[in-house]
Amino acid sequence: MLRYLPFLLVLALWIYAFIDCLNTPEEEVRGLPKVVWVIVILLFGEVLIGPVAWLFAGRPRRPAPGPTWTAPDDNPEFLASLNRPPKDDPQP
Repeated sequence: MLRYLPFLLVLALWIYAFIDCLNTPEEEVRGLPKVVWVIVILLFGEVLIGPVAWLFAGRPRRPAPGPTWTAPDDNPEFLASLNRPPKDDPQP
C-alpha cells in the first residue's frame, strides 16, 4: 500500500491544480493565459512541473483572510468617540 502513496500524491496534486486553474477567473490568472496554464498542467503534470508552476507562478495571490487591524489614530470611529461623553456618566 505504501508503494502507491507517491503516485496518489502526484495524482492528487495534478487534479487539484487542474481544477483550481479551471475555476480561476481569466483576469486573475498570472503569467500566461489560462488556456496555456491548462495545457502546461496537463502536459507536465506527471513530473509535477506543471502543477507546481501553476501553484507558484500562475495562481492569483489572495489576501489573508480575516479582519484588518487599524491603529486607533487612523480609525475615524475611535477619533469620533473621543468627543462624545461616556455612556455611563450621568449628565449633570
